[in-house]
Amino acid sequence: MATYTHGHHESVLRSHSNRTIANSAEYLRPFLHPDAALLDVGAGPGTITAEFAEHVARVTATEIGDAELELSRREAAARGLTNLDFSVEDAHALSFADDSFDIVHAHQVLQHVADPVAALREMRRVAKPGGVVAARDADYAGFLWFPLIPELDEWLQLYRDAARANGGEPDAGRRLLSWAKAAGFQDVTATASTWCYATPEERAWWGGMWADRIVESALARQAVDTGLATRSDLARLSAGWREWADAEDGWFLVPHGEIIARA
Repeated sequence: MATYTHGHHESVLRSHSNRTIANSAEYLRPFLHPDAALLDVGAGPGTITAEFAEHVARVTATEIGDAELELSRREAAARGLTNLDFSVEDAHALSFADDSFDIVHAHQVLQHVADPVAALREMRRVAKPGGVVAARDADYAGFLWFPLIPELDEWLQLYRDAARANGGEPDAGRRLLSWAKAAGFQDVTATASTWCYATPEERAWWGGMWADRIVESALARQAVDTGLATRSDLARLSAGWREWADAEDGWFLVPHGEIIARA
């Protein structure tokens, strides 16, 4: 197991709860069908998971602990959905039988696990023959932004150092195809998509969210506890994020790798 770098502070959930099929799993939409059983590995706050449940017959949501899984339970209940199951799981050793699901999905998960190839092998094992294994991950080294604020360069290096110290791979997007091949998949389609923040509202949301995360989340605690940064350093990086959010010409691009792999 690796340590989840972001943690579950409100500022993190503010970001994750914004995710939908349209902005985070559009590449998988053509494969969703009314009779499908779908496994969502690492469901997070459950917004994508719950939307899947509106398109397929049954969804099983997993998370690393019961407290984390409760977020998905609440989201499903709020939408009045009854076709979901919930299970605490380790992505490296899923408890489900072979050939259990038509679709196995993981969003922003493989970048955080200790062994992404082993996790993909497990996802393949529990997928039915001919079924779909889908994964999408950001690639931090590919992040682009303007204006060129030095504090954002420092933030990015700090995050990548912290994620690797936790056993993860923050530049996962570019590696998904390679990992899938190493996991034994022969039929893999690799694509890419982006998040882009450029309107005043988007800048306020994205920049404000990271300004809070860098001083209040699990990442902040780790940075201070391990000597990667001081509290004053983090406050300075937070101010850099707010400077970016206030820039009238501010623009930020988050690239993602995606794979559709046939079991």
